[in-house]
Amino acid sequence: MILEKIEKNSLLKPLQLVIGIIERKQSLPILSNVLIEKDDLQIKLTASDLEIQVATLCEEKSSISSKYAITTNARKLLDILRTLPENNDIILKSKDNKLQVLCGKSKFHLQMLPAQDFPKIQKTINQNQKIQISQQLLKKLLSNVQYAMAQQDIRYYLNGVLLSLDGNQIRVVATDGHRLAFSSSTEEISFNRADVIIPRKTINELTKLLSDTDDVLNIVIDENQITFDFSFTSMTSKVIDGKFPDYQRVIPSYTEHLLLDRKEILAVLQRVSILSNEKFHGVRFILTEKNLRIQSNNSEQEEAEEDMEINFSGNALDIAFNVNYLLDSLNNIPSQNVVFSFGGPNSSILITIPGQDDYKYVVMPMRI
Repeated sequence: MILEKIEKNSLLKPLQLVIGIIERKQSLPILSNVLIEKDDLQIKLTASDLEIQVATLCEEKSSISSKYAITTNARKLLDILRTLPENNDIILKSKDNKLQVLCGKSKFHLQMLPAQDFPKIQKTINQNQKIQISQQLLKKLLSNVQYAMAQQDIRYYLNGVLLSLDGNQIRVVATDGHRLAFSSSTEEISFNRADVIIPRKTINELTKLLSDTDDVLNIVIDENQITFDFSFTSMTSKVIDGKFPDYQRVIPSYTEHLLLDRKEILAVLQRVSILSNEKFHGVRFILTEKNLRIQSNNSEQEEAEEDMEINFSGNALDIAFNVNYLLDSLNNIPSQNVVFSFGGPNSSILITIPGQDDYKYVVMPMRI
């Protein structure tokens, strides 16, 4: 039975979009599969890991009017499609519970599992909050903070990003307990109050899928899940049930500020970090009125040191930080300059963008 005849890339591109959430090792075999459905002329691909579901439509409509639902191994199908010649049509056939993939003189037989066994996440009916923003805006906000998420922390509520809606403010916050990143945007419309913690994996996949355009993104927030609808794609994810830390108490207010060229301080930190301790990654800031000295050393008694001419009106300071935490921020801020603000030898550092209040990054000090 012929299921489909379609140009190779018309099936490959949507498969590449959904495959990111499929883990290589699965407890349930069907979770390694992609669900391919067709209702008349529209082909839909869906992948799931029980926590996240991504579904997308093939932009090209099928030339064959039919209905079917099949599942087959997603990565094997992806590898096959990648290696087939460009600009060729492929034919999908169902025979003896196997999917035949035909292209020119090539023929592949893939195992199938029943489509009715595919574990779809059902979208909830009670839409507590529905908002519409641009894809570019959410991608920018998430990119500003996602590097500060915890990874497999026992404090499960840290393994993700807080999305907070309040009045006309959209805020996103991430922290791993050692640093905190905050980014916000003020919109023309007002939102109902809502706070949800979006899991780490969802954030990482979502930022890959969102475009740097003003194309519309619809977000639907419910009690235990969140859905993102954009272009031809829909992502539904469970949210983390927990209370996010009071981030407003963590963000300090300082009076001693140091204005720096972002690329210059980034380059200095990258150089000095080469000889930092491989385990702790510490660098030392020795700050005076006219000079910032950045030092590092490691267990092999190797050292690095670099001076920067500065104009600093605060008290002299000797303090250390994890250099990777600083680099994460500086690599993701698009501005030309940054402001480092200090509160004392035992206080965190606050990194902001000059003249803007929509980005704040806090890093706790360390001993070296």
